[in-house]
Amino acid sequence: MTVEVKVPELPESVSDGVVVGWHKQPGDTIRRDEALVDIETDKVVLEVPAPRNGVLEKILLNDGDTVVAQQVIGLIATDGAAEPAPVAVPAQAAAAMDALPASASAPGMGPAVRKLIAEHELDPESIRGSGKGGRVTRPDVLEFLKSRPAAAQPTEVKPAGSPAVTPGLPAVTPGLPEADEDRPQKRVPMSRLRARIAERLLHATQGTAMLTTFNEVNMQPVMEMRARYKDEFEKVHGVRLGFMSFFVRAAAEALKRHPDINASIDGDDIVYHGFCDIGVAISSERGLVVPILRNAEYMSLAEIETYIMEFSTRARDNKLEMEDITGGTFTISNGGVFGSMLSTPILNPPQSAILGMHKIQDRPVAEDGQVVIRPIMYLALTYDHRIVDGKSAVTFLATIKELLEDPASMLLDI
Repeated sequence: MTVEVKVPELPESVSDGVVVGWHKQPGDTIRRDEALVDIETDKVVLEVPAPRNGVLEKILLNDGDTVVAQQVIGLIATDGAAEPAPVAVPAQAAAAMDALPASASAPGMGPAVRKLIAEHELDPESIRGSGKGGRVTRPDVLEFLKSRPAAAQPTEVKPAGSPAVTPGLPAVTPGLPEADEDRPQKRVPMSRLRARIAERLLHATQGTAMLTTFNEVNMQPVMEMRARYKDEFEKVHGVRLGFMSFFVRAAAEALKRHPDINASIDGDDIVYHGFCDIGVAISSERGLVVPILRNAEYMSLAEIETYIMEFSTRARDNKLEMEDITGGTFTISNGGVFGSMLSTPILNPPQSAILGMHKIQDRPVAEDGQVVIRPIMYLALTYDHRIVDGKSAVTFLATIKELLEDPASMLLDI
């Protein structure tokens, strides 16, 4: 019996994709739900699992070929194929998620939390929530897993013989230099993600009225708080305390005070969002991705840092899903990690503003008539002048400055 390997249904905004790597070759034995082939879209890399146990009989489309939803890309022979021992697979987690009790889908429980509960087959009723209104957060689940007996911890079994695949590399081998030996060059096809980034940036520059305003913030109060509590914070929450969580909290509070910054244009209407879904720009080998921290206004510093760490890992491993990077009402980009002193970030439409962080540098500043040295960061806010007035943009950035220079008041909600 021959089973077809088909391209899964693509998201509504994605018309096609490109085959970027087969994990198996014709003649290889495969297990059901084992990762078989990766397909790159202009947003994420989709991992196509094997539909049945068997032997990969034929590959119909190779690396670099364009595919559409439900297109047949390979064949699996199941007649006489040895049935490998069952292993823990992603499909089991998906089935477990479908079977979760209604409480697991309670409002406020994020998709990452539901997925983690499903993967470990946990009962959400047995997990004590520390979030607002008793909401179960990801750190709550991780702490619950740590407290379980070692025998109860599920072990992830990876299929033997899976070839190493380096994600994000060009699907086509670069050609030979087109010039002489002293002036080498190579030509590679643009990745789907890079092409999409180029398209969106061009649309942003041509379709919006972008303007950038600047301010500076004294980072000494945040740095002192971080230095004082970082060891205890990591010990309690299992994640490092970085600067980004302070900026996300400050941005969420400022967005509540300045709703026009948290709005977007939809045709002839202005949509004011009553929630803060903040995107954090993360650099990966494939390019820039912006996963979303949903309902960031309700997140603790530990939750923010945990989600950022998870998103960074999944971006590096090409494991981000569509729901991780779609939507968002505001974006934060940190060029300072690469040494940028100042920049003008480009909008992420349809959002109306983006905040740019930069390198912290000791600079002389005047305080009470005296010149002192302080760790200063320049902030840049690029906004769409069609919807945001200059006064609102300037006061929004000033609000972020005030919150960061007095982080205790921000964290105490006073």
